[in-house]
Amino acid sequence: MPGARPGRAGPTRPRSRSRTRSREARTAAAFLLPFCALFLLCFVVPIGYAVQQSLLRTVRTGPLGFGGSHDVFAGLGNYAHALRDGSFLAGFGRVLLFGVVQVPLMLALAAGLALLLDSASARGIGFFRTAYFLPYGVPGVIASILWGFLYVPGISPIVQILHSAGWQVDFLSRSTVLWSIANIVTWQFTGYNMLVLIAQLKAVPAELYEAARLDGANAARIAWHIKLPLIRPALVLTAVFSIIGTLQLFSEPLVLRPLSPAIDSGYTPNLHAYNEAFSANDYHVAAAEAVLLALVACALSFGFLSLVGRRGGDGALR
Repeated sequence: MPGARPGRAGPTRPRSRSRTRSREARTAAAFLLPFCALFLLCFVVPIGYAVQQSLLRTVRTGPLGFGGSHDVFAGLGNYAHALRDGSFLAGFGRVLLFGVVQVPLMLALAAGLALLLDSASARGIGFFRTAYFLPYGVPGVIASILWGFLYVPGISPIVQILHSAGWQVDFLSRSTVLWSIANIVTWQFTGYNMLVLIAQLKAVPAELYEAARLDGANAARIAWHIKLPLIRPALVLTAVFSIIGTLQLFSEPLVLRPLSPAIDSGYTPNLHAYNEAFSANDYHVAAAEAVLLALVACALSFGFLSLVGRRGGDGALR
């Protein structure tokens, strides 16, 4: 019958749509599965294991502890022990001072280089961009060794030149070694942050610059009133990465420690946790310190993001 065909064709479309949606869902799941597996194995599982280890303590039995050992539940005892350790807390204060000074200086230098390279029209911009980025390709340990030779008196040509000029400078003394480490970190990561900012600058429409020039704005006003506000998301991103990297400061003080008596085993929180684990063989306290370090990094990162977001919202309301 003529009226039967539409009735038969009606249920077919919902079925085909549901099949298409299920196929798309399976495809999306297939693409997401490798990421989820790596995220679980490389992020969630290590964090869970660290938290578990931080809640245990090792009990030794027998004479002089040679009868064997086993782990028992310690609750928050390891966290209390870490928070009572003055060296561990002093390391936090040291890296916070380091971040307050070094992070804004590095980001200002990276933004200045990005603006200069973006506004320059001469040849060789690619060479300078690569040259500024090149220190980032040097591993932190190698960079610390290289700069260590430039800091040691009797070996460093920089120290010899300064001494011949009448400046008695010791880059590895107790009052200067922190800023010597800051110099290494700035040298290594300024180029990376500069490339992130340049990528954001390249996404800005050229029509905005043309309109500003027609209104009589010079290069400085364009950079201050147009370029810097538009690369604000990239600046926030690099600032968050720099805050996290500051709290993870490890390889530079570890390499410079044999060269400077001012660097002790608890010079940074990361170095203190490392020494608790591999020098004192107290893995549970080291795990507790690592968890505390992660919590502080999260608190500072989210606090900075909320502060920047609040200021951005106020500026938008104005």
